[in-house]
Amino acid sequence: MKILLVEDEPRLNSFICKGLEQQGYTVDAVTTGSEALSLAATESYDLIILDVMLPGLSGFEVLENLKKFEIKVPVIIVSALNSSEHVIEGLDKGAIDYIKKPFDFGEFLARVRAVTRKGLSRSFTNFKIAHLELDLLSRKVFSNQQEVGLTKREFALLELLVANSNRVISKTEIAEKVWEANFDMGSNVIEVHLSQLRKKLGDPDLIETKVGLGYYIQGELIRS
Repeated sequence: MKILLVEDEPRLNSFICKGLEQQGYTVDAVTTGSEALSLAATESYDLIILDVMLPGLSGFEVLENLKKFEIKVPVIIVSALNSSEHVIEGLDKGAIDYIKKPFDFGEFLARVRAVTRKGLSRSFTNFKIAHLELDLLSRKVFSNQQEVGLTKREFALLELLVANSNRVISKTEIAEKVWEANFDMGSNVIEVHLSQLRKKLGDPDLIETKVGLGYYIQGELIRS
């Protein structure tokens, strides 16, 4: 998951950036609204974390410009402006959440995770990485331009790994997002599905294992 952090207070910017990176996220950190808009227009992000009181363009103005230029990325506002009026304005301008400073970092991370869990980060219909292409609308997968038949569960598992490329996904996270309730963590169901995926995709090295941590796909992800 790739995040754009927009925070002009240096120590808080560094603290949030390091905390997110320790959780496996890729983070681009900037300090102004104009920098944020420039990157959002040229890079693909799954989430923008946005302060309101910024030099130059305010966070609210950044939200307005994102909408104007049809840049569809979910935004979480993190701001010391904590009146009901500010919260309402931020949400009305398109933010999906509003976190008031000072905040508990554990709760902050939970809100970030909720973006992926609820599917709010999806503003694209196609993923391409290595020799793979996923069509999220038709639920089809192509490997080296040849369609590969996957079960619904296999597709969901592959989509999770591709959407979070270059980040290690733990077995627990896979169970929560692909199998959801009543999953037996002592079973080898996930390993069996991963083995089947590797065989069907014709590339045993595509889905890599980080022993004791989880699984990941490495490469440049192109969204469209």
